[in-house]
Amino acid sequence: MDDKFEEALKRNPHLSEYVDKCKKESGVMPDFMPKLSRDIVDIPVPSIIYPVGDPIFIHLKGDKVTKQIFYIAIEPALSPDESKKYKAIMDTILEKAADEIVPENEEQLRKLMMKLFNESVHIAGKLAPIGIFDKFLGAKSVSLTQDEYDKISYFLDRDVIGQGPIEPVIRDPYLEDIHSIGVSGIYIVHKIMNMLTTNLTFGTQENLSHWLHTVGERIGRPVSDARPLIDGSLGDGTRIAAIYSTDISRKGSSFTMRKFMEVPASIPQLIKWGSVDANLCAYLWLLLENQMSIFFSGETASGKTTMLNAALPFISSKSKMYTVEDTAEVLPPQPAWQQLITRLDGPIESQVDTFTLLKVALRSRPNYIIVGEIRGAEGAVAFQAMQTGHAVLATFHASSVRKLLQRLTGEPINIPPTFADNLNAALILQAIYRKGKYLRRCTSVDEIEGYLEEAGGVITRGVFEWDFTNDRHRFRGMNNSFLLDKIATKQGYDDKRLIYDDLALRAKILTRMVEENILDYYKVRDIIWAYQARGLEGIPFEV
Repeated sequence: MDDKFEEALKRNPHLSEYVDKCKKESGVMPDFMPKLSRDIVDIPVPSIIYPVGDPIFIHLKGDKVTKQIFYIAIEPALSPDESKKYKAIMDTILEKAADEIVPENEEQLRKLMMKLFNESVHIAGKLAPIGIFDKFLGAKSVSLTQDEYDKISYFLDRDVIGQGPIEPVIRDPYLEDIHSIGVSGIYIVHKIMNMLTTNLTFGTQENLSHWLHTVGERIGRPVSDARPLIDGSLGDGTRIAAIYSTDISRKGSSFTMRKFMEVPASIPQLIKWGSVDANLCAYLWLLLENQMSIFFSGETASGKTTMLNAALPFISSKSKMYTVEDTAEVLPPQPAWQQLITRLDGPIESQVDTFTLLKVALRSRPNYIIVGEIRGAEGAVAFQAMQTGHAVLATFHASSVRKLLQRLTGEPINIPPTFADNLNAALILQAIYRKGKYLRRCTSVDEIEGYLEEAGGVITRGVFEWDFTNDRHRFRGMNNSFLLDKIATKQGYDDKRLIYDDLALRAKILTRMVEENILDYYKVRDIIWAYQARGLEGIPFEV
């Protein structure tokens, strides 16, 4: 048995009980993986346990017959008697909390809760230093075994500070989305295994309603039958959209949470995953370094924001960045970054939308303006920014460059077709199911050349396309790129074809990062910026 697994079993009796049960049912010990590899998707019937922070573990359990994979959260469970004690302790803590100073942050809340917890209990056979005096004063003091103490302290932290019944999926770094439909219909989108059914439940509609009320209060967007919709972000950046009403959501209150990545995926990581290739990223590097405006377009969950964040280190460290979003998801690594977030709640006169924030950003003369998502009239302001010399990056909902242009020139954005060439390029990203695997791919990159009356529309040029059959990206723009020629002219190349040598060198640098397994976002950023400052002397490996 793996040493780390053995240690985990000793520390967590509930895990040991679960593993013993699995062995009795199947006759096989589940595999323990401290970190998951993308190779697990090729295991026909996986049975993998991995940690997400004591005392919680996740079991990816495959079914031999149906081939379905279940997502099972393993955490301590309270017996009926322990549940009664937990409720009594919680009531006591709430009574005592009324006399305490209101905590200013999560850490202060945790310390206060544990202080009140310790004052409310005593360990059987031991004297609790504070709890014993409370007994003489007539305060409630609940007798617990050490095992009960450990369990209840976990549930207090989980329910008061954490996210209650869904704490396991909040902790799991391998998740992208969490979907809940009613009390027990909780599903997750796993980064490796795609959509999975979980064993999590809120237990009752009352518990689910209480949880939604708590979340709404935490993020400053209280929910009720009169205001049944929540759209906002949790403290860690996780985005939540919820419906609190059985009138609207017939299967019960529901919500979707999109997990926030504290450290974005890097370009070499995306190359290693096959989402893009080195030539495409080198092309993007040249465009962003030369202040081109680019839209990252695709359908929901196609990887638009992931790709945008990964590409931002290609922009000079000295650039002044402005981001405008409804929900904070874009993370520029540049020091001079102003982050603007819309405020859509409250009285109309106090609301601040994307349109307004974009106008504010324009007055500040940033080098780059990044719009979290363009949906409506703010698109016209974004194009005004491009016309006045600002580079604009944005995510956009459209599955092809043709549909992107249709949306831009139609209601409600209404960009005149003659203005379309202010946008330089569009990356189209898609979530694709190929040979039994769920993939995210950049399926095309198109350059916007401009409006041609004779052609009756906007002329575009495809420079990259993804080959579905071979799962490879093809560079169609070799010696034929409108934008690279434009950059070559701007940079004063005597022979425009030399720009393609520059592209090849950058592609080689990115390929070497993949070969050297340099995948950390910040290490990749530092290498790119070192190259921009010192050329090949700044590269820590041979090219």
